[in-house]
Amino acid sequence: MRSQAEKGRLFRDLHERPGILLLPNPWDAGTAKLLQSLGFEALATTSLGMSNALGRADGEGSVSRAELLENCRAIAGATDLPVNADLENGYADEPRAAATILRDAAEAGVVGGSLEDWSGEKIYDFNHAVERVAAGVEMARSLAVPFTFTARAENLIRGRDDLDDTLRRLQAFEKAGADVLYAPGLRDLQTMKLVASSVGRPINVVMSAADPALSVDQMAAVGVKRISVGGALSRLALAAFMKGAREMKDGGFTWVREAMPTRDLKPVFRS
Repeated sequence: MRSQAEKGRLFRDLHERPGILLLPNPWDAGTAKLLQSLGFEALATTSLGMSNALGRADGEGSVSRAELLENCRAIAGATDLPVNADLENGYADEPRAAATILRDAAEAGVVGGSLEDWSGEKIYDFNHAVERVAAGVEMARSLAVPFTFTARAENLIRGRDDLDDTLRRLQAFEKAGADVLYAPGLRDLQTMKLVASSVGRPINVVMSAADPALSVDQMAAVGVKRISVGGALSRLALAAFMKGAREMKDGGFTWVREAMPTRDLKPVFRS
């Protein structure tokens, strides 16, 4: 089993090598182990997937800070892979208070994490958002293990369709020292290329908001470095669950043929 410091260094290296880093999003220990068994090189938590597993509507306040950190601990402890954490807005508005979640997430075993510029009600004012990123960078650099800090600009998924302001924020976040830049809501190659060419740090694209017809090669060609899927795998699992449950309600069981065999699960979960 790799040490946390080894995971941290590996995660940094995965961002620096040529090519795309695929970052799937498990929501518990079991899905983390399954993704590792497929050969993925790193993982990321998902707030939506966790909310779904808890039977709660996703959104600010649906998952407590303690629950989020415990989910980080469960996923990081289940796998030998580096884990990046969706840390919401840090559960605080004040920059240094928000940044403490990076320390607590690292103590839970993750080696990367993101902070949003969304309070739960509004996008933070520009200067305040930059101060929050600067505090996050300071905290990340103070940790005992290498920690990759991602700064998120939430405009495009929060009803504020302002690409110019999004680019301004990402550029300021880069200047403040963020390791990775992330603007959820990028959908097409032209916009991805514009964002990637406007900054000098790795860009994360989430496929739950992007055109699903796009390929890894196409996105790599326009400068995307990292691809995640947010809660999309969780929603896919729930769609299969509901399909089988509806058939069962109607008296049928053909869905059992599509279930993953127990013999395939046992070797993964024994590891």
